[in-house]
Amino acid sequence: MDLENAQVQMRKGILEYCILHIISRGEIYASEILYELINAKIMVVEGTLYPLLTRLKNAGLLDYKWVESTSGPPRKYYVLTDTGLMFLENLNNTWNELAESVTTIISKK
Repeated sequence: MDLENAQVQMRKGILEYCILHIISRGEIYASEILYELINAKIMVVEGTLYPLLTRLKNAGLLDYKWVESTSGPPRKYYVLTDTGLMFLENLNNTWNELAESVTTIISKK
C-alpha cells in the first residue's frame, strides 16, 4: 500500500469538515480558507477548494456575498447557512465519537 496515497485520502476525508469549521467563525474569503488549510498542513490547491465550495453552496450549507475591494475586483465572502450550522453540529458529534474510538484503538498496547 502506498503511504502517501493513504495520507492524502485521510486528509480528503476531513476536508469538508475543516472548511465548514473555518467558515463557521464568520464571513471569510476563499484565499483565507486556503491559507488556513495550507498552514494546518492539509494539502489543498485552489483547483480543489473552489469546486468544493460550490458543491457545499449547492447543497445549501453555504452562502456568499460579494464585497467591493479597494485593491481589485469584488471578493466573494462565504458564510454558513442555518442548514450548514446544523450540519456542522452533527459533524462535530461524529468527529468527537470517531476521535474517541480511534484513540481507544491506538492507545491499546
